[in-house]
Amino acid sequence: MKVAVLSDIHGNLPALRTVVEHIDRWSPDTVIVGGDIVNRGPLSGACLELVAQRREADGWRLLRGNHEEFVLDCGNPDRPLSGPGYETTQFAHFALAQVGGNAELLRLMSDAFERAAPNGDLLRIVHASMRNNRDGVYPATPDEELRRQIAPAPAVFVTGHTHRPLIRRVDGTLVVNIGSVGASFDDDRRAAYGQFTWTKSGWSAEIVRLDYNYAQIEVDYVESGFLAQGGALAQLMLVELRKARGLIFRWASRYQEAVMDGRLTLEESVRHILCDDDVRPFTGPPGWSL
Repeated sequence: MKVAVLSDIHGNLPALRTVVEHIDRWSPDTVIVGGDIVNRGPLSGACLELVAQRREADGWRLLRGNHEEFVLDCGNPDRPLSGPGYETTQFAHFALAQVGGNAELLRLMSDAFERAAPNGDLLRIVHASMRNNRDGVYPATPDEELRRQIAPAPAVFVTGHTHRPLIRRVDGTLVVNIGSVGASFDDDRRAAYGQFTWTKSGWSAEIVRLDYNYAQIEVDYVESGFLAQGGALAQLMLVELRKARGLIFRWASRYQEAVMDGRLTLEESVRHILCDDDVRPFTGPPGWSL
């Protein structure tokens, strides 16, 4: 039995196409998409359409991540359409517009998938943890905390969300974070997905890393309109791709409060992050130049 799991695509169509081609060559019995297909990238609509087509044609299973919920929330009539509250979520409004008539598919996605091996050993897949889909499993997560995140413990627990791949064991459970297809945050910009194989000796796991067309994703940022219409935070997302490290949390912890209460504009706050010594080398066209 072979199961492929991919997650955290984030509108990165070149990375998704590369991973899908590799999965097709491996020819698994089951393919699960673990959420965050959309948002934080230029081609959410096209990525959703691709995996939806594979769901219809090949039985792929689609799970809901926190960014599916984020994008759907932008359709709430109570959400602001101007001011800082809108500007800081403008990228998600861009994704919602791309998703268009497929928004209902996001609502219908499941939260988890389970598959039992012939001997009963259970493989469970969620976006983040059993507690909620924003509760990430990290390399430094203590075993005591991890036990709570995966309970009730299966033979294999598969997650994504953090964009940081790992394979570790806690008690009798093999815990695998498969990383991200479209936005790796572990200093390795290659796409990642997980291969799971059951034989008579039990489940085994491998995280596959793949180069993709990095130049094309930058073209997509421009030609899709994402850089122009996704708000200032789209600039940080482009740099995240190049650096293979998350920057939105850094921005939020330093500047979100000041932006929301009007003490600083969003563009000013983003430029402050881009001027950080570890970030500056990754800036430049088609993003802002400093």
